[in-house]
Amino acid sequence: MYSSPAHSNGYHRDQQHGDRRLGMSQRERVRRASRAGSRSRDFRDGRGGGAGLRVCEHKQQEQQPQRPPCTDFDMAYFHSYAHVGIHEEMIKDRVRTETYKQAIMQHQSSIAGKVVVDVGCGTGILSIFCAQAGAKRVYAVDASDIAVQANEVVKANNLSDTVIVLHGRVEDVEIDEGVDVIISEWMGYMLLYESMLGSVITARDRWLKPGGLILPSNATLYMAPVTHPDRYSESIDFWRNVYGIDMSAMLPLAKQCAFEEPSVETITGENVLTWPHVVKHVDCYTITIHELESVTTRFKFKSMMRAPLHGFAFWFDVEFTGAAASPTDDHATPLHNENQPMDGTPRKKRSNPNEALVLSTAPEDPPTHWQQTLIYFYDPIEVEQDQLIEGSVTLSQSKENARFMNVHLEYASGGRSFIKESVMR
Repeated sequence: MYSSPAHSNGYHRDQQHGDRRLGMSQRERVRRASRAGSRSRDFRDGRGGGAGLRVCEHKQQEQQPQRPPCTDFDMAYFHSYAHVGIHEEMIKDRVRTETYKQAIMQHQSSIAGKVVVDVGCGTGILSIFCAQAGAKRVYAVDASDIAVQANEVVKANNLSDTVIVLHGRVEDVEIDEGVDVIISEWMGYMLLYESMLGSVITARDRWLKPGGLILPSNATLYMAPVTHPDRYSESIDFWRNVYGIDMSAMLPLAKQCAFEEPSVETITGENVLTWPHVVKHVDCYTITIHELESVTTRFKFKSMMRAPLHGFAFWFDVEFTGAAASPTDDHATPLHNENQPMDGTPRKKRSNPNEALVLSTAPEDPPTHWQQTLIYFYDPIEVEQDQLIEGSVTLSQSKENARFMNVHLEYASGGRSFIKESVMR
């Protein structure tokens, strides 16, 4: 809905940055606008909380030395989520929202009569779903000023006795009882961008009762080499002949603007050259915040066709399983690190013996607002069928801002090796 009708493949001009991006979502637009470091004064001052809304001001670091401080980058991040457009886009993502609703109803026996915390509740829709499923009490936590509207939505639906909106960070708000269920839509682009999973881990360690339920329960980040001639032609080859004028001198700048940063866009299964490789499997019951600081994996792909290799795509799945079904060891399933299909089909990325409910952002599945994340090379590599593509990728939290992600990619094919570094801001 945000693409320009002048381009059949969904490109549009970003006037602010002067580059071309594929289908930039409202979620990405708002986050990019937040880079300027804008602050939410109402949140910092503890204002803006309507009647019945609990506002929890930021704790002083000396009082809570074990909890991370709320930085100006955090404030800008929270401020970006006060924009209604970002919530409208997420709620209109039917794959996302209906899968969460289905997961809540599927686990209704674990929710009914129990205490739930919704981490990053936004407009409160997941909290309301939990209340409708019979939750005894739902703590809806959000550090953004959208919590004010969430509280009004709760009141309008006569759920104020069940859903308690807490305006503040999970690290700072106080809940004076253990919780039975944690629900959160924490996934960012490339799964780990935004570092919101850390807030879920904090909520788990602070409040979740033994044997409690976390939804989603686990997640898997995948990567695969891709070919995308249309994208390269539209962004780069265009400059070779512009109304009969040779503008090839623009090529270096065009490549930098188009491909320097990871690009959030939609591709199809036809763009993918190999079976996917698992970059990281996340067990929400056991993962630690320290594990999220840096993730490294080595990969080895074998191209299934002859084609120009333009870069790598990343996507993820999350599963809504119960606590008992969740593995206890991140390395317990060795197939997670093997570059091969796990059941003989490209659709199912790994074994799912319990047929758990899955929310997938894979290229061959129905599109979501997450789309896929592409790391493009400045110049394509011609690969033959069965040619090896190998290397490593490291995803690490930026020292500048932990919500940003540094990507260090080393890859080799056909006797040539390369390094690509980029930052997802």
